[in-house]
Amino acid sequence: MKFTAEQIAGILEGDIVGDSQVEVSKLSKIEEGVEGALTFLANPKYTQYIYSTKASIAIVNKDFEPEQEVQPTLIKVEDAYKSFSKLLEYYNQVKLNKFGIEQPSSISETASLGNDVYVGAFTYIGDNVTIGDNVKVFPSSYIGDNVTIGDNTIVFSGAKIYSECIVGNNCVINSGAIIGADGFGFAPNEKGEYHKVPQIGNVILEDFVDIGAATTIDRATLGSTVIKRGVKLDNQIQIAHNVEIGENTVIAAQTGVAGSTKIGQNCIIGGQVGIVGHITIGNGVKIQAQSGIGRNVKDNEVLQGSPALSYGDYNKSYVYFKNLPKLVKTINELEKKGNGNN
Repeated sequence: MKFTAEQIAGILEGDIVGDSQVEVSKLSKIEEGVEGALTFLANPKYTQYIYSTKASIAIVNKDFEPEQEVQPTLIKVEDAYKSFSKLLEYYNQVKLNKFGIEQPSSISETASLGNDVYVGAFTYIGDNVTIGDNVKVFPSSYIGDNVTIGDNTIVFSGAKIYSECIVGNNCVINSGAIIGADGFGFAPNEKGEYHKVPQIGNVILEDFVDIGAATTIDRATLGSTVIKRGVKLDNQIQIAHNVEIGENTVIAAQTGVAGSTKIGQNCIIGGQVGIVGHITIGNGVKIQAQSGIGRNVKDNEVLQGSPALSYGDYNKSYVYFKNLPKLVKTINELEKKGNGNN
């Protein structure tokens, strides 16, 4: 896709200094700009690069006045950073603006597809599936029987949504994510052999939920595993059966949440956190990376460590921990002195 400076200035409501018909087809950092690329200058520390960049167009603040000749055409805007972000969003929308049914694909005769839907090649859509308007299902995805997907949702290549699951409006499910696999339910017999407990529930993703690549969300044993409105899950997260995650909570990569735990709204959970099952974590909780949570957590607690302590107590304890060799040496010297006086 190519855009002229004139088209970009129209989108951003900016002023052009230079060739209004120059075209760009890629984006780049200002220090790595090449011909045919669009870049931006927002941080004054990078001003030097505006004079050496080979980019064809640069977005700059309106108050920027070059002190020497610049090669790129300039588009002057009120806030270069916000304008570039707006352009990225626009570019992403154009890039994902696909429609139609590619072949080969397998779509059940009982499936219902909304308006302006895109289904990529090698995708499977099962019986009684309902897909809303403007949904994009990219190639090699799997949508199981009786799944419902709301409007404006994007399912990227290779994602799997198992039967009976419900996905809301404006969700994003990234490549390799698995929604609705069986929960980890096994019961031992008298011989110590484990037998599978059927998992007959589902997963519900409410509106505006983002699921990262290779993240897995298990279906409930009974009832639903629920990811509420506005939740953002990073890549490679494990959410077990019957978990509930509250609105606008964000969780970083490689975190695992065991079964039947309830997490409140507006929580921030760092990477590689481990959370045991059957506990309740309150609203507004912050958990630092690599912490282990094995108890109920009250609203607005800030935790770190494994097992986790309050953030303040952890930092105080860590100061002592770092000084342990010195403390041991001091104790040994005191014991020697004490023994020498006996």
